Amino acid sequence: MKLNKQNKIFYYFRSFSRIYIPSTSFNSKIKHLKSKLNSQNIAAAETRIAYYNKHESIASTSHKYTIKDLKDPKTPKAYYFDSYEYARYFNPNTPLNFVFGDVTEVPEVPSIVKSRPISENNQNSILLNLDKARHFVFVQNDKNFLEKKPSLFGRAAVYQEHRYLFFDLYFDHPLCNIGQVNKTGGNPKWLKPKISIEKHLEYKFILSLQGNDVATNLKWIMSSNSIAVMPKPTLETWFMEGKLIGGKHFIEIKSDYSDLEEQLNFYNENPDECLMIIENAHAHCRQFFNKDVEDYCSLRVLEKYFYNTKSM
Repeated sequence: MKLNKQNKIFYYFRSFSRIYIPSTSFNSKIKHLKSKLNSQNIAAAETRIAYYNKHESIASTSHKYTIKDLKDPKTPKAYYFDSYEYARYFNPNTPLNFVFGDVTEVPEVPSIVKSRPISENNQNSILLNLDKARHFVFVQNDKNFLEKKPSLFGRAAVYQEHRYLFFDLYFDHPLCNIGQVNKTGGNPKWLKPKISIEKHLEYKFILSLQGNDVATNLKWIMSSNSIAVMPKPTLETWFMEGKLIGGKHFIEIKSDYSDLEEQLNFYNENPDECLMIIENAHAHCRQFFNKDVEDYCSLRVLEKYFYNTKSM
């Protein structure tokens, strides 16, 4: 098994370097990317761009920042670095708004965010792939699903009420191997040591509960040969969690968790259904693997944002 996790030292070195090294223009970069992409790549990217940036009306917007502000990163720095990776191709005086961190509400004005509610009225939340070194981790060469242990595995920080409820219901359940990794909060009797992703992937089913925003582990679970078990997501990021379908990309359980045992028993008895979910999950993940496509989407999302807010 292999993880495509970024080296933190290299990530920070490269991110700081971008601040001081001049970049080409937006038009030059887009032209270069288009020369490397085929029509199918571009068509799929345009669909994603429209999804990430749903703000269609052109209107003047008050702005709090400019692109230059991204060159002076505050904590959490990764949000500034990941935004500036693409914003640097535009005029540094271009105004913009951003709301960094775990965002669970729609901003009052169009703003760059990492996460947003899944709803019909989230047009002011413009998604970029932020804090991606932490969130966008994928698995390669995982062992076969049928060779794995037939129970639900999970390690999580238990601070939020919905996670507390799950652990209260299922900590001692024979189909579950779950544990709390935080030493303060939660319940001391649930405490277990952190375990590597590789150890997680010894199990067929992996718990993926939202935390402060989305579930951080969902990307690597869906790229593996294990299956994410979770309620229907209510928040989304660049990974487009709002496009995921229960029973197709993951095993969906009720928001009160009452059908967990029923669902685990069903999928243990129907391995073909499991293999179908894994293939669909892999297909969803594959759309994020082409770096040129990711660059094209990110730049065009920003271009649309700047144009529609009269920043350009």
